[in-house]
This record gives sequence, C-alpha cells and structure tokens, in this order.
Amino acid sequence: MQFIDLQAQRARISAEIDKNIQTVLEHGRFVMGPELIELEKELAEFGEAKYALGCGSGTDALLLPLMTWNIGPADAVFCPSFTYCATAEVVALLGATPFFVDVDPHTYNMDPTSLKQAISDVKSRSDLTAKAIIIVDLFGQAADYETLAPIAREAGLKIISDSAQGFGSTLNDKHPLHWSDATATSFFPAKPLGCYGDGGAVLTNSEEDMLAMDSMRIHGKGTDKYDNVRIGMNSRLDTLQAAILRPKLTIFPEEITLRNKIANRYIEGLKGHVEKIPTVMNGVVSTWAQFTIEVSNPNELQSKLGQNNVPSARYYPVPTHAQQAYKDFPICSDGLTVTNTIKEKVISLPMHPYLSEDDQDKVINTVIKSL
Repeated sequence: MQFIDLQAQRARISAEIDKNIQTVLEHGRFVMGPELIELEKELAEFGEAKYALGCGSGTDALLLPLMTWNIGPADAVFCPSFTYCATAEVVALLGATPFFVDVDPHTYNMDPTSLKQAISDVKSRSDLTAKAIIIVDLFGQAADYETLAPIAREAGLKIISDSAQGFGSTLNDKHPLHWSDATATSFFPAKPLGCYGDGGAVLTNSEEDMLAMDSMRIHGKGTDKYDNVRIGMNSRLDTLQAAILRPKLTIFPEEITLRNKIANRYIEGLKGHVEKIPTVMNGVVSTWAQFTIEVSNPNELQSKLGQNNVPSARYYPVPTHAQQAYKDFPICSDGLTVTNTIKEKVISLPMHPYLSEDDQDKVINTVIKSL
C-alpha cells in the first residue's frame, strides 16, 4: 500500500503521457513550448480564471504576485502558521514580515477572529503596514473565503489563495479566485494535480498583474530578452512538465470525485473511533490532498500502523512560527492556541484516487485496532 500511489495514475494514462513527452523531444521547444501555452489555457478554464501562468514551483507562484504588488520591507502579510514554511518564506524573502494567525479547530484553515485581531495588532504598530493576506486551502479544502475576504477587503488587503494542496476545491461552486486577487498552486508530484518534478502556476483575473508576472518569471523581460524592465527571476514551467500535466488535468475532475468517495468511506468507518475526523464546510468540495484525523497519541498510532504496513504521515508537528528561521516574526496577540494544540494530535492516512476498498478497509481496521 502506498501513502500516495503515483504509479497507479501513471498506469492509467501512461500511453498519452509517453506520447506527449515524445512530441516535445521531437520538436525540441523545451522552454516556453506550445504545450505550456495550451496547459495555461486549460488551467485558466478549469480554475475559472482569465489568465494562468506556469512557473517553476508552487513557492514561485506565491512569490510572483507579492513581487507584482511591490510587497517589501515594513509590510505585513498575514498567513497561518499551521502550514508548510513556503507560505511565510516568500514574504520573508522580499524583506516583508509574515504575521502569523491561528486556524479553525475543525477545518485547520485560517480563523477569521484571529485574522481580525492580527489586523488590529498591526494597526497599533508604527513599524508595519498591513498589505496582504495569504489564505491556505489546507489538506485540499477551500478556506472560508465568504468570511475571510470581507475582513481583508475592509482592511485594504490584497488576497492570495495558497491552493498548493487545494487546487480544484470549490466553495458554493466557486473557485477561490472568485474572492482572491491571485491563486497559487503547486505541481509537486505528491499534490493532487502533480507533475514529475517541480512546477507551479498562478491564476489571476487581472491583465495588469498577469503581464507583470509574465515579465518577472522571465527575468523581468520587456519587448525582448535584452529589454528587461523589471527585476525578475527565472521561473518557467518546463514544456515537458506541461506535456505531462495536460492528460493529468483531463482526468483531474474524476479523481477529485474518487478522492471524495474514499474520504466519505473513511469518515463512516472511523466515526466514533478517533478523537476527531475531518470536517468539511457546507458547500465545499475538497480535493482531499490529505485525510487527517486527530488522536491522543499520533506517534504511537503511527508506529503501530507501520508495523502493519499501513503508511502514514504527520504534517506540521513544528508549525512555522516555532521553527528557527521564523521564531522572531510576530504572531496574533490572542496567541496560536489551536495551532499549538492540533500539532500534538494530527496524523494523516493514505489518500489517493486509486486506493482500493480492500486497502481502505485495512487502513480503517488497523487504526481502530491500534487505538
């Protein structure tokens, strides 16, 4: 049993992927080739965006809009701590200040009350100006944008949806970009929509932002490569990776359906046996990047699962604000109570679209017997 079975998906679409790779090898346009142009169109259509730009990683997809908005020193950007460090990393890279807020105890996404307090905290300071918010769609579930977005807009903040795990998740049939200024996603192989290396994309409805990000992903280009009008970087999605992603995107909606079917079966099987099962907000379709439960002793459970050949993972046992590189950045004055509580309890179980019912039953039964 695999925690995430990439080979099962590859077996399904290997002929198309191999054909696409061969086509790229033959035409030789390995950078900014025609497959990338087509993928960008398809990503925009899928994500209900006017524009999509492929880039080198999900981290760069977060960085590009911040660069476009001239985020820098003395600027505060609000983000959760219970997520991978890349969310705060891009802020710090620009010399700005990541300002950590707490998460909801049920969805693990950004808590609106904590965000309000953090905004108030920054307003009371003379050394920081609130500029943006990065909302993470953790474990595949769209955040509470209908509550968070008005808070951000009232404070005049730009919004990035960090959909590295949640690309494809919707809230009331709308993608996160309906509320945000940009959506960033990652194509890291383990993500629900992953390539065979590093890659990412940023979606936007702003032509101005799109043109600026397109320039900055290619060294700040102007009319040609020797007319650089911005300080940019080198962040382009390889044509080969685009060729691999196109057939994956074609089957992605079906895979989301399969993931939800498996998640529902997990929920029914584990209900009443673990301390907490995942909670999905009303109106949300999750991509179930992870299926994460809470138990009193996750390390012990992980050991017992391993003894029975059931893989598992513990995400964010050290939240970003507690890590060496980020420990001096500010946190909401109300504290990060939920973040510091759930880190001691969460454990994630195998999740991918091709997990058989037999394997699902083994996971469920092994968890129950191990508690």
